[in-house]
Formats: sequence, structure tokens, C-alpha cells
Amino acid sequence: MAILLGGIILLVSLASVRWSSAAGEESAGQGAAPAEAAQPTGHWFGAWVGRPGGWVDQPLEAFGGWQAGLPGLRAVLGSGLLLGIGCTAAMTLFGQSAWRFGRGFLVVFSLALLAYLLAGQVFVKTYNLEYALWALAVALAIANTVGVPDWLRPAVQTEFYIKTGLVLLGSEILLSRLLALGLPGVFVAWVVTPIVLISTFWFGQKVLKISSPSLNMVISADMSVCGVSAAIASAAACRAKKEELSLAIGMSLSFTVVMMVVLPAVIGLVGMDEVLAGAWMGGTIDATGAVAAAGELVGERALEVAATIKMIQNILIGVVAFGIAVFWSSVVERRGASNVGWGEVWKRFPKFILGFLAASILFSALYASAESGPAWTAESIGVTKVLRGWLFCLAFVSIGLETNFAEIRQHLRGGKPLVLYVCGQSLNLALTLMMAYLMFYVVFPEAAGVAGR
Repeated sequence: MAILLGGIILLVSLASVRWSSAAGEESAGQGAAPAEAAQPTGHWFGAWVGRPGGWVDQPLEAFGGWQAGLPGLRAVLGSGLLLGIGCTAAMTLFGQSAWRFGRGFLVVFSLALLAYLLAGQVFVKTYNLEYALWALAVALAIANTVGVPDWLRPAVQTEFYIKTGLVLLGSEILLSRLLALGLPGVFVAWVVTPIVLISTFWFGQKVLKISSPSLNMVISADMSVCGVSAAIASAAACRAKKEELSLAIGMSLSFTVVMMVVLPAVIGLVGMDEVLAGAWMGGTIDATGAVAAAGELVGERALEVAATIKMIQNILIGVVAFGIAVFWSSVVERRGASNVGWGEVWKRFPKFILGFLAASILFSALYASAESGPAWTAESIGVTKVLRGWLFCLAFVSIGLETNFAEIRQHLRGGKPLVLYVCGQSLNLALTLMMAYLMFYVVFPEAAGVAGR
């Protein structure tokens, strides 16, 4: 269902990009000049898709202000309507009642809207407290105080929302990014990441002796690959509990807020070159948005390099999910069996990764196929990226509504998950900085000049 809904959204968005072709004027003694190449001029329903903006004193400012007629409200309601219809249709095909899901969806979407509004307040934005943190906080407060009513539970679909969002994310991972920094970028993103992932998992099992291997793996993947997206994919591959996923995401979001402020400060203090700084931040800060924010604090070159490294690293989501599925079914849960068939691997493999890869390949091909490819894909992604953000926010709300503090306290007992995250991230910071320096300034010194332009 996630692949189906995500694919439909992407294809409809591509088909909705508006085009125009301007014909040249006839001049005296000459025929008509050939028409210019058609160019994208907008999106048919782009004006109906959006999120709340920033505000200072009145929340209505996030929609453009009451006096202006709240122009942003149409885009927010349009996003809710589009996703509500799509998700309800998908859940109906999956066997759920459209009425039961639809009424619950209104509440979940309203909580997601509240999270966006809280994150958009100017004072809050100063501290980079993103919508994901507010969505979790609001939903956790509800779940662990008044509780979640039974009629709301059909719309609490964490995996469906996040997997559909990840299919949309695939369209943003263009393979051309892989070539932008060449081999140095690949080494920083693809060599350090598996080393940190494997080392952290081994450390958690052999040294810290964390009782839950799935919690260990989710934290390791979250911290080493790309934060929440990798946590969701790895949790599906190793069948982690909702509470384990919630704990990993909570730690990731908390450390992301700290790192996106501390790393630029350290970089400025030591006078680090922007190319090296960008590679370091791109390979260590979990969330793509946080990477961009931290890169912008350092400089334009740092922002470009950091965002590119993070995009290259994001491509690993599918590879990591497949590797975890194989490892989990053949080693962790083999229970004395002599061998495990590929059928079991396929059974636990997160199928939405196929949608993620298909979207990436499709949009990468379109991007490179024609002169207007970059503009065409950009128009489409501009809309689907907003919908993807809403789906992620719906997922964070759902995670909070499904999470019990008592379960989280049980996993935090002894502080081992926190120690695991701190030790793993420390290793990640050290190895990424070392690899970035070696690749950009020792092995491929010319790459630093290319990246800086």
C-alpha cells in the first residue's frame, strides 16, 4: 500500500507540472521563428499543497494573517484533503473501514498541524526545535495521560505513513548527487557508515550487553546512517518494538539539535576549511534538514558539500535494510537452524525500499534525460517534498500515540542505550573527520577545489 500510494502521488505530481512553449514572432521577409523549447511554468495543484509558515505573536500569522485572508490555510487544508483521500483509499483496500480510518485521520492530522505550528514560532525556531520533536512530545503527552481512545487507533498507522513518506523521499535522492563529489564523497559516506554501524552494534552486544538486539540495531542504524529514516527501515528489517523505535528516534532528534549547534561553533572556533567542515557535518548529523541548517551557519560551500554527502549517505538506506534483514534472519534468529532460505529474508525485507529505489531511479533518469529535466523534476519534487513532510509528521504523531513511558523506562534502565549512542556518535565523528581529511586533502586534493566552487 505504501509503494502504491507513494507511486501514485509521484506520477500524478509529475503529470501535473505545467508546461508552456513560446513561439517566436515573424519578422519582415522571414518565416516564423521556431518555437522555443517547452519549459515548466508551475504545478497544477501546487498552490493547494503547503505547510504553516513562521509566526511571532499570533498563530494565524503562520497562514498569512487574518487580514490577508489566511492564504496559507488553503494549502494546509489541501494537503490534509489530498493525504486523507489517498490514505483512506489505501487503508480501505487493505481491509479497513473508510469511516473509522477517516475520522481518526482528522485527529492525527490536527495533531500534526499543531506540531508544525509549535515548531514555526520564531523563538522556537531559533533553537531549531523541529516539528518531529513537537509531534512526538504532544502525542506522548496524550498517550501517557488521558490515553488514546479506541476509535482513534485505526488512524494511528506509523509504518504506513513513514513508508509512504520514504517512497516519496526516493524521488529526492538523485543519483547525479553521487557524481557531484566523486570518489571522496563516496568514501566519506559509504565507507565510514558501515564501519560505525557494525562497530556500534558489536559494542552494544559484547561490551554493554544490551538485552534487546533489535534496540541495539535500531540505535546503531539511526546514528550511523541518516537518522529517523534509517531507524524506520532497520526497525522493519529486525522487527523492533514500537517503544524501541520511539526511544531511538527520541535520542536521535535530541542529539541532532545539539550537534547542529555545537559542530558549527567548533568549526568556527578552530577555523576549519568549509569543504572539510561540510563533509564532516554531512556524514555525522542525522537529519537532512539539520545538516542543511548547520551547513548554512558555516557558509555556502559547507552547505553544498554537507547536503551532497548526506544525500549520498541516504542512498544506503536500502542497502542497510537488506543487510539487516539477511543478518537477522540468518544469524540473530536462526535458533539452531543449519541454514535460512531466501524466502525468510524476503519476508522480513522492508518492501517499501523497492519503491524508494524505483522513485530514485525514475527521477534520476528524468533529471538527466533532457535539457528541461532538472526543472521538471524540481517542480514535481517541490510539491511531493511537502507531502512527504506531512507524512513524516503523521508518523511521528502515531509513534507518540503508540508509545508507553513505562516501556521506554525499561529500555533506558542502566543508561546503556544512551551510552551506546554517545560512544557510537563519538566514533562516527572521529572516523568521518579523518576520512574527509584523507579523501579531500591527501588522496584527492583536487576534489577540495572542485567542491569549493
